[in-house]
Amino acid sequence: MADSIRSPMIVIRAAAAMLLAWLAVAPAAAQAQEPLMVVAVPALATPNNVETEAGQTGVIGVQIAQLIASDIRQSGAALPVGPDGLRAYSPTEAGAPQYEKWSNTNARTLVTGYVQARDDGRLTVVCYLYNTKTRREMTRTGFAVAPNEWRRAGHRCADAIYAELTGSSGYFDSRIAYVAETGTRTAPVKRLAIMAFDGTDHRYLTEGAVTVLNPRFSPDGERLAYVSFQDGQPHIRMLDISSSEDRPLVQSPGMSFAPAFSPDGRQVAFSMANGGNTDIYVVDVFGGFPQRLTTAPGTDTSPSFSPDGRRIVFESDRSGSQQLYVMDAGGSGQRRISFGGGAYASPAWSPDGERIAFTKIGGGTMRIGVITPDGRSERIVTDGWQDEGPSWAPNSNLIAFFRTTQGSGRALLHVVPLNGGDARRLPTPQDGSDPSWSPPRQ
Repeated sequence: MADSIRSPMIVIRAAAAMLLAWLAVAPAAAQAQEPLMVVAVPALATPNNVETEAGQTGVIGVQIAQLIASDIRQSGAALPVGPDGLRAYSPTEAGAPQYEKWSNTNARTLVTGYVQARDDGRLTVVCYLYNTKTRREMTRTGFAVAPNEWRRAGHRCADAIYAELTGSSGYFDSRIAYVAETGTRTAPVKRLAIMAFDGTDHRYLTEGAVTVLNPRFSPDGERLAYVSFQDGQPHIRMLDISSSEDRPLVQSPGMSFAPAFSPDGRQVAFSMANGGNTDIYVVDVFGGFPQRLTTAPGTDTSPSFSPDGRRIVFESDRSGSQQLYVMDAGGSGQRRISFGGGAYASPAWSPDGERIAFTKIGGGTMRIGVITPDGRSERIVTDGWQDEGPSWAPNSNLIAFFRTTQGSGRALLHVVPLNGGDARRLPTPQDGSDPSWSPPRQ
């Protein structure tokens, strides 16, 4: 009899506990599902529709508004409307909106601006963001650019708007370097490529006669360290993006790979195989004698500096499987930080220093995960079959990586928000791997 009474009571208590738990999270859930803020993005005005080498200023004003709307939409920070279907306005109104004429958009914020041809051949591009409820200016920014650089001006406008809406720095005026892959499985062609974050301004940096891997941006975004198989085995080279000057990093008969710049740009950490062991070394960016940082038996590779330059995270199989370790930049204080099942590879320290991204290997899959530098709060952020090679956005809110779909054999670049959401493919003209996200452009 006691058991027959106790069982229903257990059910009732469990149901009550579930109800209380739901009530506790219901406000948060409702807040998470709150509709995105609507931002109106009409075409930027122009004082005179002047013909430039990049087209008419009136057309450029439409294109910049389209680009801003696209940037904000894909970021998930707000819901842009326009420029199609929104009214035109004068350059004077760009700095003094007639708010009552925008009430039909139901937008809480409004983007305005203008594009003006200058006597020196450049364009002045100015953007504003207004709060339509308080009728106050939230931010403004402006640039003088060559006509063919109007896209950069548009991305920088979007960066300023994103920063105001989210409190986090933007990432739209950035670039991604990667390994462009063509050819066949038996005769692959891998060459360095670079593009703007949205896939435009795409160009190849190497010809494809030599296989390349693992490009990494310098902190100023002007150079790439990468792995070349020019002499039949991997070694690191340095490429100046503007001048195409290309040189070896170190003069050594041993294999060198997995480069990473220090935050001040003065040094490069890398792996080098010597005497049957692979260890982490660091060397001056202009070359010289490398300093060895690790000595444990096995393979130590994939170094990544903390943003303050004081520590390095790397992967090592010294414990029997690939795991993550952190050490001081001089090589002391080496300690393991990953203890979950499976293996860990390709760590990348976030620009804000709060997290380390990595590739998690186990159960027949490879996925991107993040962990704090003290080894806590590990979680997986992608759900593909083979996701690898993480690289952080400049604001630490997104991670680029490359994904291979099971059975396809094709690697494609993707980006995933750190705080949840679906991975989105980055547009490239062909397959791609090993992404490296640049710092903010100057």
